[in-house]
Amino acid sequence: MFYKLDINCDVGEGIGNEASLMPYISSCNIACTAHAGSVETIDEVLYLANKHSVKSGIHPSFPDRENFGRTIMKISNAQLQKSLEYQITLVKERATKQSIKIHHIKLHGALYNLVAKNEDIARVVFNAITNTQSQHLILYAPHNTVVANIAQEYNMNVKFEAFADRNYNRDLSLVSRKLPNAIISDKKKVLSQVLNIIRNQKVKTITNEEVTIVANTLCVHGDHSNAIEIVKFLSQELPKNQISID
Repeated sequence: MFYKLDINCDVGEGIGNEASLMPYISSCNIACTAHAGSVETIDEVLYLANKHSVKSGIHPSFPDRENFGRTIMKISNAQLQKSLEYQITLVKERATKQSIKIHHIKLHGALYNLVAKNEDIARVVFNAITNTQSQHLILYAPHNTVVANIAQEYNMNVKFEAFADRNYNRDLSLVSRKLPNAIISDKKKVLSQVLNIIRNQKVKTITNEEVTIVANTLCVHGDHSNAIEIVKFLSQELPKNQISID
C-alpha cells in the first residue's frame, strides 16, 4: 500500500537553517514575529519555500518572545485576538508581495497545546482567522481535539498533525520539554515512530503502550539540534517504505 505524507517544519525562528531544510520537507510554518522571527525572516523563508515548492503556512503564537511562546500568557481574549489578527495579516501581506499563496495555519507552542482542550481560547483563534478572512486556509491540528472538532463550524478544513521527533504521553499530550525524554534525537527512532503512525495509526508512549493516533502531516521541529539530518534521512527512507513526501 502506498501512502502520501506531508512533512512540515516550524521555521523562521532564528535558527537560520531554512535553506538546508527546504529540499527535504513539503510544508513549513513561518513564525510571525510574536514568539520569534522578523519581517526580513518572513520574506526570506517565503522566498525559499516558493523556490523549493514547499507549502507556506502561518505559525502564530502568544506574543511572548521572552519564553519563545512556550508558556501560557495571562492576557485578555481581546488582546490575544488582536495579536493573532496582526500576525496572520502580516504573513499574508508579505506573501502577497511575492505572489505566494498561503496554504495553512498552525498554532505554536503553548497556544497550540491550550486550544487542544480549551474551547474558549480556540474560538478566540477562529475569530481572528475569520476577521482576517483566512477560513479558506487549512488548519494543522491534532486529531480529536477541541480546536479540530469545532473547525467545521468556521468552515475550515483540518489536516491532522502528529510529531515525528517528540515523545507522547498516554493521553497523546506531548512529553514536557522540561523532561529529558521529551525529544527524539535518533533519526532511526524518528523513522520508526513515523512508520508506526502512518502504517498502523499507533504511537508508542513513554509508558511503552501503543495508543491510536491519526495524522497525515508530521512535524519535525526546525529548532531541533539535528533537524536537517532527520528530514534528510526521512526523505531517503520513507520512499523505500512506500511513503511519498507530498
